[in-house]
Formats: sequence, C-alpha cells, structure tokens
Amino acid sequence: MPRSKSVSKTARLAERKRLRNRSVRSGVKTRIAKAEKLATSKSESADAGSYQLTAISSIDKAVSKGVFHRNKGARLKSRLMKKLSAGTAVSQSSDSEQGKGEVAEAEAEAEAEEQS
Repeated sequence: MPRSKSVSKTARLAERKRLRNRSVRSGVKTRIAKAEKLATSKSESADAGSYQLTAISSIDKAVSKGVFHRNKGARLKSRLMKKLSAGTAVSQSSDSEQGKGEVAEAEAEAEAEEQS
C-alpha cells in the first residue's frame, strides 16, 4: 500500500496508461496483420493498398501518442512496405509470365507462317 497520496495517484495513472497503451498496441498489431494477409493473398491490390494506409496511419498515431518509440514505428512501417511490395511483385510477375506465354505463342505462329 502506498504511503503518500502522490504515489497512489501515480500508480492509478500508470494503470490507466497501461490499459490504454495495450489497446492501442493490439489495434496496431491487428491492422498490420490484416494488411500483411491481404498483401500475400491473391486479392485485389487496391484492397491491400488501402488497408496498408490504415495500418501505417495507426502506427503513426501510436508513435504520436507515445505508445511506440519513433524508431519502432519506422521499423514497423518499413517491414510492412517491404512485405507489400514483395506481395505485389509476386502477383505482377505471375501475371506477366502468363502474358509472356501468349506473346511467345503469337511469335512462334508468326515465324511458322514466314517459313512456310
């Protein structure tokens, strides 16, 4: 039991901040996880991009509230952007490979016609 009023007040204040910070951290983790899931899935990249913006916004708000250190916020955003760009690169490369197959078939047909 605290001996003075100021110590007990500080303890109450710290408990309120702890609960608030826990809620903010949980929300940020949820938004990051959803953005990563959308980035790796084969859904529309617009959904992933818009949800990525909400995740980055929530990270920035947590940093401004003092829940995260600014370096941790920068690190989280960097990792999220890296995963999103890797996810879009995979989906674009698979799309371009399909397109290359069609182009290669058309070129092969054109060469066959020229030879005959």
